[in-house]
Amino acid sequence: MNSTRKKTLREVLLTIPSFVWLTVFFLLPTLIIFAIAFKPASFDGRVADGWTWRTLLSLRNPNYPQIIWRTVWLSLATTVISLAVSIPIAYYIARCAAWKRNLILFLTIIPFWTSFLIRIFAWKAVLHPDGFLKHAMVFLHLIDNDTLLLYRPEAVLIVMIYTELPFAILPIYAAAEKFDFALIEAALDLGASKLKAFFDVFIPGIKAGVVSACLMVLIPSFGSYVVPDVVGGLGSEMIGNVIVARTFTDRNLPAASALASVLILALLIPMLYFLKGKKQGQNEPKPAKEVV
Repeated sequence: MNSTRKKTLREVLLTIPSFVWLTVFFLLPTLIIFAIAFKPASFDGRVADGWTWRTLLSLRNPNYPQIIWRTVWLSLATTVISLAVSIPIAYYIARCAAWKRNLILFLTIIPFWTSFLIRIFAWKAVLHPDGFLKHAMVFLHLIDNDTLLLYRPEAVLIVMIYTELPFAILPIYAAAEKFDFALIEAALDLGASKLKAFFDVFIPGIKAGVVSACLMVLIPSFGSYVVPDVVGGLGSEMIGNVIVARTFTDRNLPAASALASVLILALLIPMLYFLKGKKQGQNEPKPAKEVV
């Protein structure tokens, strides 16, 4: 019993720093944001006294559905394309020689050595109307001379995929590195094609990495505002841009908090539902193995 208590006490002491950190820097700010969403705004940019529902009712702005839809499809497209690109890359990294593995991982993380803003503005130069890419595509008759590569949702999608791709590759590779590739060889010996073995054996075997990559790409994509602001323009505005405008341009903190609260709930509720279903699946009794 003493050993059990010591083990429990040790686990509690190890958990306290993380719990305090999450409470102070995540839970409390989130609760403050939810509280400000029910406060009225003052003319000087501060939060006025009292409570009101008007801030939440202001979310019925007719422009918001289009912005929300654009945010959803850009975020989902970024996530799906990033996963589709990352899974084959992670498979190759996990199976290649050690020096190739180290080189590819180095190339994956090397963009983080440069400022995020510099990388975004570099893409703005690449997609510029007078840039090399535009002239090359016009020369190959892929686009017309009047076609703009910048300031459109497609440009936002390309740059978002570029910025989020490393966050998809690394967790999937971490799961693929632990995968037993003998299972794929066994599937091939039993008559499965390489493609069927890849989808039916490898991908289910790295499910945890795929889920982690999905969350690490989807959540930042929903809150993205720098990429649409730099390469997207007015026609590519996302929810993050509206929150920034309400905070710094309109100086309406309650309206910004209301939008942020909706964004948090839109991401948190599906995650909690998924985690609840996963926990229930783990708690279900497993069928007894047949004795041969």
